[in-house]
Amino acid sequence: MASNNPLLQSFETPFGVPPFDKIELGDYKPGIESLIKTTLDEVKVIAESEAEPTFENTIVALERSGHMLDQASGVFFNLNSAETSDEMQALANEISPLLTEFGNEIMQNVQLFERVNTVYESKSELELDKEDQMLLKKTYLGFIRSGANLNENDKKKYRELSNDLAMASLKFGENVLAETNSFELLIENESDLAGLPQGAVDAATLAADEKDHKGMWLFTLQAPSFLPFMEYAENRELREKMYRAYMSKAFKGDDLDNQEIVKNIVALRYEMAQLLGYDTYADYVLEERMAEKPAKVIDFLNDLLDKALPKAKEEVEELKTYIRDLGEDIELERWDWAFYSQKLKNEKYQLDDEMLRPYFQMDKAVEGIFEVAKRLYGLQFKKNDDIPVYHKNVEAYEVEDESGKHIAVFYADFFPRPGKRGGAWMTSYRGQWKTDSDHRPVISIVCNFTPPTESKPSLLTYNEVETLFHEFGHALHGILADGKYSSLSGTSVYWDFVELPSQILENWLMEKECLDLFATHYQSGELIPVDLIEKIKASSNYHEAYQTVRQISFGLMDMAWHSLSGDKIKVADVAIFEQEAMKKTELFNPIPGVCMSTQFSHIFQGGYGAGYYSYKWAEVLDADAFSVFKERGLFDKTTADSFRENILSRGGSEHPMELYKRFRGQEPTVRALLERSGLT
Repeated sequence: MASNNPLLQSFETPFGVPPFDKIELGDYKPGIESLIKTTLDEVKVIAESEAEPTFENTIVALERSGHMLDQASGVFFNLNSAETSDEMQALANEISPLLTEFGNEIMQNVQLFERVNTVYESKSELELDKEDQMLLKKTYLGFIRSGANLNENDKKKYRELSNDLAMASLKFGENVLAETNSFELLIENESDLAGLPQGAVDAATLAADEKDHKGMWLFTLQAPSFLPFMEYAENRELREKMYRAYMSKAFKGDDLDNQEIVKNIVALRYEMAQLLGYDTYADYVLEERMAEKPAKVIDFLNDLLDKALPKAKEEVEELKTYIRDLGEDIELERWDWAFYSQKLKNEKYQLDDEMLRPYFQMDKAVEGIFEVAKRLYGLQFKKNDDIPVYHKNVEAYEVEDESGKHIAVFYADFFPRPGKRGGAWMTSYRGQWKTDSDHRPVISIVCNFTPPTESKPSLLTYNEVETLFHEFGHALHGILADGKYSSLSGTSVYWDFVELPSQILENWLMEKECLDLFATHYQSGELIPVDLIEKIKASSNYHEAYQTVRQISFGLMDMAWHSLSGDKIKVADVAIFEQEAMKKTELFNPIPGVCMSTQFSHIFQGGYGAGYYSYKWAEVLDADAFSVFKERGLFDKTTADSFRENILSRGGSEHPMELYKRFRGQEPTVRALLERSGLT
């Protein structure tokens, strides 16, 4: 019965978190259908009100509607990313169109838009604070950008396009996950393990045992398995096999191939942008970004490329020389880069990932990041086993301030599994907003870190710890939200600003004062030696130019797809288009049979379409902002309070540049990034 559906009831759980243990797969569709109807009834009351439209009875009332629907759909789609199944994916294909149609029905409601427009047109006469002004502007633009001004035929077309896009993006992601899970490299000869660290071998043994391959070793395309193999496996033939498998995901011409889906998504996005009056999809997206225009993004990426490419070419030539000096008669290929790069790094700095792993026990790293949050912002994280979780490996924490006041609930989900998509991300199960009381958020970070083995706890690479700090920075943006409106709080900011809180926190990891908080040897308890910290710093720019060019190549490829217009939208060959878009960044010969676009979930499944440049854009901000902490002290309270007050707590309540200038006192410059990256 619907009355027993937990999604239709108040969550009687600690802090009102989702009752994961009570929600069944069969609850989602009827629950969401019921909540769609309830929300449409709420919106109908607003739209058909006979009262004169005001900011409160129209804009705020609309903002306050549908929270239970947001909550239910949030639970479903978060789990579809973190703990999915074939049945859940099939259900997503039924639920997604319902929500798309629901959104369109609201945004194309003529009566409702007339009321919104009336309030917007009278904005100069209203006494609104900056947060109210931003809500009014965002609400109005939301209607315009969803087709509210279109004629009836075009509104119908917009609905069809938005539904088709939602379904195509879902299918894209399902194919990538299926391809990631389907590949297995099963090794029978121990000699093929040469060069691999013991931790990687132990993990491969455990993976093989779980699949009933006793006495063998199993490697997969999951990051904790794939990356060590590419860095350390001496068997070049197997490295090539792994690389080709990884880079050919959804590019094999079979049922899981994404080539036509990529073309379809690009065409649908262009058609939608055209319908709404924009030249390209990139123009449509960037209207609500700090960068504002495609030309500004492309100029930004090309300027960085001009500075990084010469240095990157030097790095490639240096590695080729190193290989020759080793007496190896091979041509450097992409499947060689990580292997020889790691060897050269070890020779140059006497440092590699395996030297650092013993000092980066995951549990200790988590304690360390909590201590950083405590010293910066006075937060305390208390593990609470009474809070329901959606998988046995997920841990739940209640977050309090210095006075013991409840601030948030925090979920941590760290290890890979078949039902979890690749990568790492932060998300929320409930946002933050204020009515008569302060509704506090429920935040989660989801990662794919090196799991424990039978003989060792989870020991992370430096890059994995960096990812932990990155995602925790996003989490702090959500945890410390302090706004009136859910749609403007936390990470609800311009997409090229959202990476500032995440990327700035990575900087702490380079500092002894931070590492001393948690980096102790998992067996001896010895603090990480000073000479290792110095090696981390000395090697911090190792192959930085190469990595910068790689990121720029993805940004340029993203912009190429989403700047297409006219007849050019009809791309014949996805791989050829991709190669042409990234041509000026290429440092290797093209490899037949591989493709990035068909697995580029950031831009074709996530929210980074025409926005992948944001990572480099935010690096300018984070390098500039961190220079203040470096100058005043890593845990300087005044600086931390200012960053919290002006950046973390404010969400999208004002234009991000205004918030940034309030913290920094000026607009950011690229100088700090170039200096940090060794590109000056």
